[in-house]
Amino acid sequence: MLRRILIGIVIIVGIVLAFKYCEFKKDDSTSLDYNTNLIQQQIVNVGKLIVTEGHFSEVVTYKNSNKYLLDMISFEKKALIVVNANVTVAYDLHKMKYEIDEKNKVIKIVSIPKEEITINPDIQYYNVEQSQLNAFTGDDYNKINKSVKANLAKKIEKSSLKTNAQNRLISELSKILILTNSMGWKLQYDGKTIQNETELSNDLKL
Repeated sequence: MLRRILIGIVIIVGIVLAFKYCEFKKDDSTSLDYNTNLIQQQIVNVGKLIVTEGHFSEVVTYKNSNKYLLDMISFEKKALIVVNANVTVAYDLHKMKYEIDEKNKVIKIVSIPKEEITINPDIQYYNVEQSQLNAFTGDDYNKINKSVKANLAKKIEKSSLKTNAQNRLISELSKILILTNSMGWKLQYDGKTIQNETELSNDLKL
């Protein structure tokens, strides 16, 4: 009789422990799903268009001449050109590619979109001089527009506009880094685990 009671107690204890184990596994799985959803939501939050704006101005003198009779006769056209340009440098983080490794609790940034530079010049012509034998044509205006944009592109490279845009990008990505660190996850980029914002800034291939 006593033996049966002991066997019954052992069975009951075994059943209780089995339920507890199942509940523990269930809670652990729920927590992992919650962490994943929270991280995905943060990535969605930073998945936006980051736009940094700048303004550039320049004055250009355009000259062109047609020569005839062994260069003895020349017909010149020229103009003073004032350029005011609005420039934007944008990162579209909707295009960022990433992977979530739930098992190892790792967020892997696969690729970050390159910056998109948009130049919108307002070109005004002053002191225009031309002749019927050498008048301004559509080809002249196309050359001027192309030259202006090329020169502005060089100025953008030397300015702080791109650096400011990159700093804003790093600031947004740091939000993911802060969340992953606080939840015990890791953020990786290009095969390397990112520990802080300085490493994020140094390791980004932009």
